[in-house]
Amino acid sequence: MRGLWFLAALGLAAAEDGRNAWLRYARLPDDIANQATVPGTIVALNTTQSSPVYSAGQELQKGIGGILGKDLNVTHETSDGASVVVGTIAAFNSSGISVETPELEEDGFWLSVKNDAVEIVGQNERGALYGAFEYLSMLAQANFTEVAYASNPSAGIRWINQWDNMDGTIERGYAGPSIFFERNGIISNVTRVAEYARLLASIRVNGIIINNVNANANLLSEKNMAGVGRIADAMRPWGVKVGISLNFASPQSFGGLNTFDPLDKSVIAWWTDITNKLYKYVPDLAGYLVKANSEGQPGPITYHRTLADGANLFAKAVKPHGGIVMFRAFVYDNQNLNERNWKDDRANAAVDFFNGLDGKFDDNVVVQIKYGPIDFQVREPASPLFAHLKQTASAIELQITQEYLGQQCHLVYLPPLWKTVLDFDLRVDGEKSVIGTDILSGKRFNKTGLTGYAAVVNVGQNATWLGTHLAMSNLYAYGRLAWDPTLSEVAVLEDWTRLTFGLDDTVRETITRMSMESWPAYENYTGNLGIQTLTDITGPHYGPNPQSMDNNPWGQWTRADAFSIGMDRTVKNGTGFAGQYPDEVAAAFEEIETTPDNLLLWFHHVPYTHVLKNGKTVIQHFYDAHYAGAETAATFPQQWAKLQGLIDQQRFDEMAFRLTYQAGHAIVWRDSINQFYNSLSKIEDAQGRVNHHPWRIEAESMTLKGYRVTAVNPFEVASGLKIVQTTGNSTTASVSATLNYTAGVYDLAVAYYDLYEGRASYELFLNDKSIGKWIGDNEYKLGYTVTRGIDGHSATRITFKGIEIKEGDVVRVDTRANGRETAPLDYIAVLPPGVVD
Repeated sequence: MRGLWFLAALGLAAAEDGRNAWLRYARLPDDIANQATVPGTIVALNTTQSSPVYSAGQELQKGIGGILGKDLNVTHETSDGASVVVGTIAAFNSSGISVETPELEEDGFWLSVKNDAVEIVGQNERGALYGAFEYLSMLAQANFTEVAYASNPSAGIRWINQWDNMDGTIERGYAGPSIFFERNGIISNVTRVAEYARLLASIRVNGIIINNVNANANLLSEKNMAGVGRIADAMRPWGVKVGISLNFASPQSFGGLNTFDPLDKSVIAWWTDITNKLYKYVPDLAGYLVKANSEGQPGPITYHRTLADGANLFAKAVKPHGGIVMFRAFVYDNQNLNERNWKDDRANAAVDFFNGLDGKFDDNVVVQIKYGPIDFQVREPASPLFAHLKQTASAIELQITQEYLGQQCHLVYLPPLWKTVLDFDLRVDGEKSVIGTDILSGKRFNKTGLTGYAAVVNVGQNATWLGTHLAMSNLYAYGRLAWDPTLSEVAVLEDWTRLTFGLDDTVRETITRMSMESWPAYENYTGNLGIQTLTDITGPHYGPNPQSMDNNPWGQWTRADAFSIGMDRTVKNGTGFAGQYPDEVAAAFEEIETTPDNLLLWFHHVPYTHVLKNGKTVIQHFYDAHYAGAETAATFPQQWAKLQGLIDQQRFDEMAFRLTYQAGHAIVWRDSINQFYNSLSKIEDAQGRVNHHPWRIEAESMTLKGYRVTAVNPFEVASGLKIVQTTGNSTTASVSATLNYTAGVYDLAVAYYDLYEGRASYELFLNDKSIGKWIGDNEYKLGYTVTRGIDGHSATRITFKGIEIKEGDVVRVDTRANGRETAPLDYIAVLPPGVVD
């Protein structure tokens, strides 16, 4: 149904800040717009302004006006003239419009574009709105073909989870403060909330949890309930139902009871009363999300009750109101796991904790399962829990906010990662059991209706919503894949690119190529072969820190020592995790020979010298992959540079900065991981790259003024294991060195550390001539979790290109410390053209 694409170079565009995302409705050139045939009137078959059908009429007017420059009137009564008519099946029938459609499921729609008549028919009001957005998406992409088709969702639950705190902060949020909360209450201006609901409706998201799963019980005050009502009012016209996360101990911590035992009559009565009050403020409340007995959160196990007992407590309270309970399967013991016990394994936790509970949950409970057994890693096998809940509704939990995957400072297009899970066949009882099309659709276990998707998004007040323009492709693709998991991630990306940046072929091809390269590159320069992301799991989850994975009870272990690496999760010799899968899958993961190399270290503990299917040893693959990933990231700024003039300058500049930062931070990752495992294994890189940097001048080897040499923690985040920092917190200092390179044109890269709570100043000189100056202020430009340490999170690089250098030249960096930032320097790299370092 794509039809013919009419593509044109649209010339320079006005500056854009990203707030309109993919709903820009940018004006098509006249020669293209004139090819569109659009009726002269819009008929929206509902006059209630809070109705999604009413919103659809307004949106059609706005979109057609923007895209085609045509000002159409919106009416609510049919006429004999040609019209764009939008409404529900019932509204069409009651208006006397004869329409025949295939069977539509809840939220489904029928779109018919024939000659000068457009019919958009929804099974319900949300469906009609979704159909309107579908039509506008076609127009915005210059797709003017005649169509007649029905579209139904693969699953009924397509929700968003926000981890917003009531003080306005957002856990794992990288785009500014909350759009829902401020100063421990509900935000007063809900304009941005309504705009967010509009974006969500355009990708067919039908529910949202507005607060953190680590919930604050004060949300249940009457004042805050009224505030939740205001949020629901803002989102209702877009068909997005609002729900909230609950703190299991609220009856005690907020309600004044002496217990929160889910079987205690006073607790049951308390939750029933609270729920009834909440539904008075929000009559169409979607329901509750509950995190229990995980990472210090209270839950039913505190009273030796089952997880089903806990979930059913809330299910019974919301059942009379039509609400549902999303009960997270993210349950594990982060206090007592012991790495020295070969059988201990956090990956086992979900199946272990839910063992014997299938069929014991009320019918309005949905178990929300993270896509992998650990925690949003760069690659994990699909959670086996999906295969164990045959009588219990389930939903997959994805993560759009890039907690472990670069925190929106690294381009990582996530749908290829999600597809490794959605397309995985669990072979339950020897039958086809693909997670996306069979299990999450409810078809495999006859559970249609209450199955589906949830995604942790964490938008903030940043104009780009997620902190960076290209990250929005992940939110767009989530909605599209939740509706239809069989869609091509490439086709979805191309749609998003056209809607976001226009119809230019070069723009579409470049962004598609970079995005599709991004997840494999990130996996390569962070953690591969199934070893997880190798980030600082005890801290910000951002920069490299592989040793933090082990020797603690968090259970994200690598079990790396001087000779071997990986988790033995086999039944015969390890933790037994492989045996949690259905027989066919379990048998494949049990043996090294049938385990794919990209999950080898997830399931098996092997020597560094183990030979992979590609003929390389594990350690050499580590070295090679990390170099390959960094080399790919180095191409991103170059590829993006070709788009200058083809997209607006503001978005071009903002992404150019982030992609350049990513290229530098990928080198930090590459060097840190390779240096760590080289130090641990004592096995040299066959290509002689690791710990050998012929183009670098280490800061500690330079002439120092006002600087002192120090070690760093973790040790591997410094090239040569040492750095320099100023002797005081407000002093001036410098480093200098005489260059011994053949005369030519080089790039000069300065590696330094940009800490929180300080804005040190730097200036680079060549023979006393200033090359450039900068401030250590990434904390104001990037959204990652900032740190006060000289570590893999704060490590960064700045590069000055095309500098003429001759042998004997003197390079110097002058600095001034500021606050906690002691102008730390690692090295200067003198790079010939094309050398990544």
